[in-house]
Amino acid sequence: MDNRQVIGSWLSGPRAAAEEMGVDFGYRGERLGLPRDGRGAVAPPGRRMLALLVDWGLCLLIAYGLIADRDAASAGNWALPVFLVMSLFTVGTLGCTPGKMLLRIRVVDLNGNRLSLPRTLIRCVLLGLVVPAVIWDRDSRGLHDRAAGAVQVRL
Repeated sequence: MDNRQVIGSWLSGPRAAAEEMGVDFGYRGERLGLPRDGRGAVAPPGRRMLALLVDWGLCLLIAYGLIADRDAASAGNWALPVFLVMSLFTVGTLGCTPGKMLLRIRVVDLNGNRLSLPRTLIRCVLLGLVVPAVIWDRDSRGLHDRAAGAVQVRL
């Protein structure tokens, strides 16, 4: 076997090479007992990123119009605190932010219930640190979701 097959190419990565050799990783959410597709399945990463962009844009608008006195530079500084407060209140009460609601995603615990306030707070603090949110496991859950015992599912 060629070494390039073992390590994978820079395009496909090592996971694709392992799958070609017969390793079965299963689907995202299988280890959590979630369905493969449809309602209750793990939300796709692209949809989650788009929801994040919608939420970030909304927070920039709120910061620009209400807090930063229409100063664009200052609005950029206020966007993260606005985002964290919005996430804490909307995920803690509705289970989703406005962007997630628009794209039909909900943040739930592993039993499908709404997150408690302390778990939502843990998730939001880690989300604000950014690094835990960009390190994902094979079920596409960031470290912030894992620490809170949460998963983002489709509605």
